[in-house]
Amino acid sequence: MISYYRKYNGVLEEVDVTRAQWVHVTSPLDNSELEFLAESEDVPLDFLIDSLDIDERSRYEREDEVRLIVINAPIINSDEQESDAFYITAPIGIILREGRILTITSEESLVIEKFLKNRVKGFDPADHKHFVLLIFEHTVLQYLDVLKKLNLKRNVIERELYHSSRNKELQQLLRIEKSLVYVLNSLSDNDLLKQKIRRTDFLNIRELESHQDLFEDIIIDNSQALEMANVHTNLLNGTMEAYASIISNNLNVVIHRLTIVTIVLMVPTIVFSFYGMNVPLPLSEFTGTAYFMILISLLIALALIAVFRRSGNV
Repeated sequence: MISYYRKYNGVLEEVDVTRAQWVHVTSPLDNSELEFLAESEDVPLDFLIDSLDIDERSRYEREDEVRLIVINAPIINSDEQESDAFYITAPIGIILREGRILTITSEESLVIEKFLKNRVKGFDPADHKHFVLLIFEHTVLQYLDVLKKLNLKRNVIERELYHSSRNKELQQLLRIEKSLVYVLNSLSDNDLLKQKIRRTDFLNIRELESHQDLFEDIIIDNSQALEMANVHTNLLNGTMEAYASIISNNLNVVIHRLTIVTIVLMVPTIVFSFYGMNVPLPLSEFTGTAYFMILISLLIALALIAVFRRSGNV
């Protein structure tokens, strides 16, 4: 789907192609629509195709006077399978050309949605450089929000695991771990991208002090988000290792107790097994032998229990 927007009197409105300041492109699109858009907007077709690739990494590219920036942003995973991550990342393609800016997403983006709903302060699609910086800024803010939600979910699952070790909670921890892998890798790629853009002045903002200051703040925030993602990943790894140790220890305790019960019951079983054979044995001719054997077996079992308790095994 191709949508055309402009901002007039502080309100973002959808307009026709001739008055558009911002073109937003979302899937699904067929090849004919992409070719039409590339021809009508005079942008390379590869820029559009690459931006719709879910596995595209963060990067920038220039071809003649057209510039492409691909940055990865978090999205809610639409897959309902229990083994998949809660959040994944998808690229946002930003194409800068004379007089117009294009954004391309293969999935519904939480970042672009803020702009479409006019929730971003100071947003003006006519100011392309500031628009790109605002996309960078709100991408970082979205990552921070995702990290907070994942950490809160981890804390809730931890409290539930204190009382039980069900597979459901452990599977959710695994989903959080997968989400953090996506977040961590994308934040790292985005950080490298922004460092390169600053070093090469790809946005031509070196002489614009306000833009330069905003970009520096964005880079610092991205570094903080990257550090936070590393901390959450380490905490989750420590949590999963701790619970693996707890489960293993609980299993050892259960096996230990079952072994003691087996030993306590084994000796009386041996005694009765002897007297169950069809051969003459001492006391086998007396009528009270069965009661005597029961008494002996109980005394042996109690003696074994006392020995194990004294040694601290019970």
